[in-house]
Amino acid sequence: MENIKADIAIIGGGSAGLVAASGAAQLGQKVVLFESGEMGGDCLNYGCVPSKSLIAAARAAQNARTAGLLGLDIAPPQVDWFRVKAHVHGVIETIAPIDSQERFEGLGVSVVRERARFADARTIVSESVRVRARLMVIATGARAGAPPIPGLSEVPYLTNETIFSIDTLPTHLIILGAGAIGLELGQAFARLGSKVTLIEAGALFAGKDDEAAKVLRAKLNAEGVTLLESATAQRIEGADGVIAADIERGGATKRVEGSHLLVAAGRKPNVEDLGLEAAGVIYDKRGVTTDARLRTSNRRVYALGDVASREQFTHAAGLHGSLFVRNALFKLSPGRADAAPIPRVIYTEPEYAAVGLSEAEARARWGDKVRALLVPMHDNDRAQTERDTEGFARVIVRTNGEILGAVIVGAHAGETIATVALAIANKLKIAAFTSSFVPAYPTRAEILKRAAGQFYTESLFSARTKLLVRLLAQLP
Repeated sequence: MENIKADIAIIGGGSAGLVAASGAAQLGQKVVLFESGEMGGDCLNYGCVPSKSLIAAARAAQNARTAGLLGLDIAPPQVDWFRVKAHVHGVIETIAPIDSQERFEGLGVSVVRERARFADARTIVSESVRVRARLMVIATGARAGAPPIPGLSEVPYLTNETIFSIDTLPTHLIILGAGAIGLELGQAFARLGSKVTLIEAGALFAGKDDEAAKVLRAKLNAEGVTLLESATAQRIEGADGVIAADIERGGATKRVEGSHLLVAAGRKPNVEDLGLEAAGVIYDKRGVTTDARLRTSNRRVYALGDVASREQFTHAAGLHGSLFVRNALFKLSPGRADAAPIPRVIYTEPEYAAVGLSEAEARARWGDKVRALLVPMHDNDRAQTERDTEGFARVIVRTNGEILGAVIVGAHAGETIATVALAIANKLKIAAFTSSFVPAYPTRAEILKRAAGQFYTESLFSARTKLLVRLLAQLP
């Protein structure tokens, strides 16, 4: 076994681990990175990249069906699953070199393609390497969880790690879970021609935003997706090509039969077989316990990304990687993982995007000193030109103008929410979206200026203001 002394040892070559490795190596640190699976982790190989590539193909098919709204007649799309799958994997292959072993070795990182675990509080070992490091990073990510449903373990089911490699387009895809993965893939496969049944144990969006849920529910129903909310799977049975789920809903039981089953009912952090006990690292079912600087109970060990008991988003993982470099190597100006507002986006159509506090969370804290500035997407001219007016923007502010959060439902909501995230991060008040914010016309971003205008409408056009204007008019 080769013995190595390093500045930093990292377990996991996904988004968080790669950002940490790249930054540390370019700052002159000796870095060893362990990755037993695919470089790039879940996002590149099984998550964001393939799912959004599939969604793009599905959107193209749907655009062909709805072109009549714009005065165009296009033949119904002919979906070739083999070519769609080739598109998905072609995108992965195009992006893969950025995360490749060769690139990181070129940056000076020693990459070990083996499973690794802690031997003690300062040592990580794999099959052929033992590394003693000054600092260590756990960036092992998360995987699809399997709910304890009778029969599930006995039938062939898909997860986000396997669905993009199936040989044929499902004739009827049953999906357990209507979270981001279930909603995105459910709509995408329906647009590609599959019959889709979505089974959700609770309410859509967990009852946290009924208005957003109403918009998306209507869209899914219009596109033929069967959405069963407040429904629980009592038993799963079947074999390849024939899957049956017994569902209890409202006191009644029904059987749903399909060709494929996708389990999208939550994620589990990858904490098994890491020797965390030997390292003195505390963890639970949510992942590794970390403080605001992403340090674990062992101050030499950090946890980043999906395993760190925080938001499970690729952009959050990237932030964690950057924060590790800042906190571990630039100790005089530490950063906090809870300081930056993290946008949350579901890439359905319409998209759902949120950042900061919800209206309910804000009112629980500040009560009546909260205002919700709501503008329907129907009032946005760009939405009208595209005949795509579903959704709304809701900006949550305190009565002093502080921006607390926002929800946007509509086309490109994930892009538009970034402006609000920037405003919150820089502590800008709602006034910044009035006179000093000039979005191009016509764009979806105008809806934010429209919402901000509501904040001042009552005072701007009050009797007092009108009196002031009359008095000013008397001046020479």
